Amino acid sequence: MSTPQATGPVTVVHLLRHGEVHNPDGVLYGRLPGFALSDRGEAQAKTVAEALAGRDVAAVVASPLLRAQQTAGPIAAEHGVEIGTDDGLIEAGNAFEGERFGVGDGALRHPSRWRLLRDPFTPSWGEPYLRIAHRMLGAVHAARALAPGREVVCVSHQLPVWTARRYLLGQRLWHDPRRRRCALASLTSVEFTGARMTGLRYSEPAGSSAATVTGA
Repeated sequence: MSTPQATGPVTVVHLLRHGEVHNPDGVLYGRLPGFALSDRGEAQAKTVAEALAGRDVAAVVASPLLRAQQTAGPIAAEHGVEIGTDDGLIEAGNAFEGERFGVGDGALRHPSRWRLLRDPFTPSWGEPYLRIAHRMLGAVHAARALAPGREVVCVSHQLPVWTARRYLLGQRLWHDPRRRRCALASLTSVEFTGARMTGLRYSEPAGSSAATVTGA
């Protein structure tokens, strides 16, 4: 039996990871307020805006966190649209928020914190991967519905973007964080024909960065 062809307008939802963050103390900032882009992060946001300047971007939506809103700014200005906010794009919750992980002086030197590492598959230290995937997919489909046949940029964070990608591709959600392919200010672009995903591509308009880079 042949698979029915997807029909309807072709819409692209770009999942954009925010740019580099100013984080001199090297803490895991998660959902903490006040963490802004570094000078390099601001330059990365402008570079992405330039890369998307010729695209048919109809809407820009961002996580409510400052770094995502700042990354969205140049793109929204380039296309003459207001920045929308969707809580579904927010960073993953994490029990280690506000703590450091330096050797000998970080959160893991306290045995009371070790219990949070008992289950890497859910994971036990933060928001479950499946919950992240579901809220991200809700945000993606809400963005798709904003502009059928056009393009929408959704600014989010490394783990939510990576989790959404794995979910869309039918891959298991638990993974090695060191192997995430989601550089600072990178684009994971999801193509829909009608409501069905018909393509996914990845690009790094602002250059590459390691998955564990400071300021992620």
